[in-house]
Amino acid sequence: MKSLFNSLITILFLLCCSSLHAEEMIFSSKDGLKISGTLERGTSDKAIILFHQAGSSRGEYLTIAPRLQKMGYTTLSIDQRSGKKFAGKTNETAKRAKAKNLAQDFIDARPDLEAAILKARSLEGINKVIIWGSSYSAALSLVIAGSDTPKVDGVLAFSPGEYLPGLSVKKHAKNIKVPAFITSAKSEIKQWQAIADAIPDKSRVTKFHPQQSGRHGSSTLIEKRSSNAAEYWNAVEEFLKKNL
Repeated sequence: MKSLFNSLITILFLLCCSSLHAEEMIFSSKDGLKISGTLERGTSDKAIILFHQAGSSRGEYLTIAPRLQKMGYTTLSIDQRSGKKFAGKTNETAKRAKAKNLAQDFIDARPDLEAAILKARSLEGINKVIIWGSSYSAALSLVIAGSDTPKVDGVLAFSPGEYLPGLSVKKHAKNIKVPAFITSAKSEIKQWQAIADAIPDKSRVTKFHPQQSGRHGSSTLIEKRSSNAAEYWNAVEEFLKKNL
């Protein structure tokens, strides 16, 4: 009985400690739309902002963000206005956008990404901001990395492609000067090869081609969804350690 009691106390302690690491945030996009996010504080001066894929939410990073935090990074995962739900977590920003009759196409989410970058820049103790995109947000992340503002210090793109009508990802990639990591499921490599090749400084771009099949977007890092998640994690950790 005493052993069971001690075990319950331990479990409650761990749950309380883990909840202290996550802070729910709400901040505004350029047009005033309220964006929901989850902040998890790390020990370094670097923040990684995590953007989800189509039809998804920040729930996409429920297992990914804590692992990055253990590596020392502060993480900010957000709900963009273009999305729905992931792992049972509803996209609160998309709900607000729908209620306001705001456009919710992929390109319409760009101000949300930019607002998150500015928010991360304003955090006390943060000197470097890295953006991480999944599918359509990977394309937007590469566009932002190749733009003058807002400034970012690195970019990771999972399954990017030319998903943004009227906006060439390849054209913006020609202006990327920060370290960039690009990967996808094995079957999707042709969708981003030309984009990666357009980055001028070849020493600053890592093109990861998995040995096994993988999955679309950041889901390829979720062990319950991807049989070769470890392969991707090894590549991500090596890139971050070497460049950021």
